[in-house]
Amino acid sequence: MVTFKDFRNNVKPNWCPGCGDFSVQAAIQRAAANVGIQPHDLAVISGIGCSGRISGYIHSYGFHGIHGRALPIAQGLKMANKDLKVIASGGDGDGFAIGLGHTIHSIRRNIDITYVVMDNQIYGLTKGQTSPRSAEGFKTKSTPGGAIEPSLNPLELALTSGATFVAQGFSSDIKELTAIIEAGINHKGFSFINVFSPCVTYNKVNTYDWFKENLTKLSAIEGYDSSSREEAIKVVMEREGLVTGIIYQNENAPSYQDQVIGYAENPLVDQNLKMSEEEFNVLLQDFM
Repeated sequence: MVTFKDFRNNVKPNWCPGCGDFSVQAAIQRAAANVGIQPHDLAVISGIGCSGRISGYIHSYGFHGIHGRALPIAQGLKMANKDLKVIASGGDGDGFAIGLGHTIHSIRRNIDITYVVMDNQIYGLTKGQTSPRSAEGFKTKSTPGGAIEPSLNPLELALTSGATFVAQGFSSDIKELTAIIEAGINHKGFSFINVFSPCVTYNKVNTYDWFKENLTKLSAIEGYDSSSREEAIKVVMEREGLVTGIIYQNENAPSYQDQVIGYAENPLVDQNLKMSEEEFNVLLQDFM
């Protein structure tokens, strides 16, 4: 039987001590084991930033992409090999700045992959600049007078873009986070999971203690219905996005793959797509 230890490799993470990303990595490994995935059946695709290193720290297939482009790579991989469980990962800068367009279109497309965003509300790898998730008034090297732009709310963005699975976790609560990621992997469609993953080096505002004081678990809200999109939007707006748990899930919406006409029963990697030299030369003429 597979365990989370099977998803360990010999590469030691070089995140700062105390970084929330350690727990995100552990939660992904535990969730994959709980679902029963074998390492060779999992692919972790990452972008740029501190979070982008995660694809090299998990014993599975991995691809470290370019800034903001983890999702296109992950979607292409899933379409080529539908038997793989695909997890895309990135930070709030990667997913909500340069990669925001891909995030929105991945959500509305509903391809069957899981997207885990490590949200530390700052650019950590480039030494502490304001990100799209930084609050108004947030002071960094790039906004010494305080940020004048409002913070982007990823949960509102996902819900209004038509996401079929929206959840949020906190890296300090690895038990709940593991359960969220496990549910996201099992969901048939695009799973959007935002994770508060504090940057202990550059963000001295949104700390572990700050989140513990301000977060509300949805499981503590009596009668909360995660199948209601209207209720999900209401609770997110009322609590300014400071909630954890499965916020919304639509289990009836078809995934992208289910709707593609002629989508092959077998993954492309298993199909006999050999082309003769003569056929290749004829095809090549179209591009000359």
